[in-house]
Amino acid sequence: MLKPASTPDIAALKLLEERLRWLSAWTIHHANHIRPSPDGLKVGGHQASCTSMTAIMAALYFHALGPNDQVAVKPHAGPVLHAIHYLLGSQTREQVENFRGFGGMQSYPSRTKDKIPVDFSTGSVGLGVAITAFASLIQDYLTAHGWLDDADRGRFVALMGDAELDEGNIYEALIEAAKHDIRNCWWIVDYNRQSLDATSADRMFERFDEIFKSCGWRVIELRWGKRLQAALDAHPKIKAWLENLPNADLSALHYQGGAAWRTRIETDLGKAAATFLKAHDDAGLAALFTDLGGHCMDCLVDAFASADDDVPTLFIAWTIKGYGLPFAGHKDNHSGLMNPTQMAALREAMGVTEGREWEPLEGIGDNARPAVEALIDHSHTAREKQLRSFGTIDVPHIPTPAGEEQSTQAAFGRILLDLSKAGGPLADRIVTTSPDVTVSTNLGAWVNQRGLFRRREMADVFAKAKIASAQKWAATNQGQHIELGIAENNLFLMLAAAGLAGDLFGTRLVPVGTLYDPFIARGLDALNYACYQDARFILVATPSGITLGPEGGAHQSINPPLIALGQPGLRHYEPAFADELAAMMEEAFRLIDDPAGESSYFRLSTRSVAQVERADYGWRQGALQGAYWLRPPGPDAEAAIVAMGAVMPEALAAWDELRGDVPGLGLLSVTSPNLLHRGWTNAQAARWGGKREPSHVETLLSALAPGAGLVTIADAAPASLSWLGGVLGQRVAPLGVDRFGQTGSLPELYAAYRLDQEALTEGVAELLLARAATTA
Repeated sequence: MLKPASTPDIAALKLLEERLRWLSAWTIHHANHIRPSPDGLKVGGHQASCTSMTAIMAALYFHALGPNDQVAVKPHAGPVLHAIHYLLGSQTREQVENFRGFGGMQSYPSRTKDKIPVDFSTGSVGLGVAITAFASLIQDYLTAHGWLDDADRGRFVALMGDAELDEGNIYEALIEAAKHDIRNCWWIVDYNRQSLDATSADRMFERFDEIFKSCGWRVIELRWGKRLQAALDAHPKIKAWLENLPNADLSALHYQGGAAWRTRIETDLGKAAATFLKAHDDAGLAALFTDLGGHCMDCLVDAFASADDDVPTLFIAWTIKGYGLPFAGHKDNHSGLMNPTQMAALREAMGVTEGREWEPLEGIGDNARPAVEALIDHSHTAREKQLRSFGTIDVPHIPTPAGEEQSTQAAFGRILLDLSKAGGPLADRIVTTSPDVTVSTNLGAWVNQRGLFRRREMADVFAKAKIASAQKWAATNQGQHIELGIAENNLFLMLAAAGLAGDLFGTRLVPVGTLYDPFIARGLDALNYACYQDARFILVATPSGITLGPEGGAHQSINPPLIALGQPGLRHYEPAFADELAAMMEEAFRLIDDPAGESSYFRLSTRSVAQVERADYGWRQGALQGAYWLRPPGPDAEAAIVAMGAVMPEALAAWDELRGDVPGLGLLSVTSPNLLHRGWTNAQAARWGGKREPSHVETLLSALAPGAGLVTIADAAPASLSWLGGVLGQRVAPLGVDRFGQTGSLPELYAAYRLDQEALTEGVAELLLARAATTA
């Protein structure tokens, strides 16, 4: 890891901080007051949240960061990141002028949509912080497996607002990080004591200190700048008074200025403050009390230098929200925007000539410019986006696990076990993870083969004591399973970090994570966050639905297929049979390493079902596209059963019972509602552009007679499949689960929730009667 220079030019760094303050504020002002607004809506931006971070980011990007360091930038400081790249020459004026415009720089840093290098997308607060801990763990994993040289290792930095520490997922990640002894993490708190709506609770920095220290972190507090610290050391009573000043009072005084400071000190301390007050006029008081640690360049440089090792470190940097702006400290400044008069005053104060606002180093004199340019030139931050590397993993054919009767969950475990035994590049790149449900999601055999990953070896105590156990839980730095605690947010953040390994570290991994299907909802924000970054992974959710039976409603899922239906970047597969699963897993592995690929979500079942006999492989392509005719319809068929996943035996039984009475009755096996829906809407959009190619689902359903009916059935919300009636305007009888589950045997539950053969028969009869009435 290349270290920055030990003695930076502090004066030049201060000038760069001023440029970041100006450019970020001007970018937001331009978008709201100068650029034409065709819809008249406020563009927004966060001028106050930017300026509280400019000194911290100047010290980081132009001094402290090494070439391999990765940063998650506080969402509301996105304009500062773009200002940095504007100074580096890697951001264009066109992009910054189009802040929050279509095709321009994004509101919050985005890996996929911004033109500049962005290490981690941020926006949903807390998640950008936590992912850095998991990225650190993945870096250690790659190093231990020989895929990352020590010289290419870096540090992971998260910049956050203090209100962001209210997010519970940060503490879930902190606990997990302690379990895995993570390192090379800096979390830097912009402690401006203000949130969107209010002033932060008093003395929370002390609580943060205690929490992080108990988890093995070093905590460095940057409270006062060097000039203010010297003044306070000379006046202990002023220091004691200031240290106990409530946050709301502190913010209000920063907003009110020097005269208010003088009045308050005189009121609270009287004659004891006379000497101190006499030494400063009102302007001097205002300037002195704004010298907080997060704005003092000397303090920042010293603090970062003091943490030059791999110990995880929390920096609590005291700042002022809106530092240097007319509404600094005001409790309503979060979304505040300077008006044109205020902006003109700021421009004059910062020496920016009107008409030259976008000049990168405008306002910096000729004598100071060489030193500033030298810092910019020597910045180690990546200036260009790294090209994403794909096509590096050879995916072998995955055979179907043997067995006349088996569940998809058991087949999943067998497929991974067979891959492990066969070995090869794919098996070696797979890294599995699970939130304390490894065994119950059928990952146990894989872990027995490939082992747990730990940087430091951990013996299997039961095995050493010769206590019989089906699980071999020894852990080494060559293991390929990362065991997590019960926190689904951490699972999805781990999948996100591992799924970005190719982008962050140049070596693609194949992450496979398992959890219980209903608990996707507990980590849904983190799942969406992973997909938003185009992290590539495989999510296996099992067991699913009321088919879980005696486990009861708390573990029975209803709506995950609907979640998948609307989730970009995630392909949902719900196979009924083991051969479908094998084909889909092969496809999912391929999609991870494909430039046009995506992540995959498998919804599996513990129900053991009889496997179907296949005459050929004609079904396979349709299954990968989302559906195929398991029992093709006859000419002019008036009805079809449409089934998905675990309830396929009921669908087959009903089809067998009805085929004599309903000529040509078809049975459509749906393997992916979201692929069918995606293909349908894409085909519609293409038609509007002049292309007439039908979608896969349109082709399938057109095999039925016009006006034919569909009975849809899934162990999920009925809406998962009932939308199919809208494709060709067919009548639908939807069967599914729209109430919370309960304990019981499968026959009892299927009858109660209308997922049985009788319900299917009734559904077909109802459709045929309705069709007859329509045509009479």
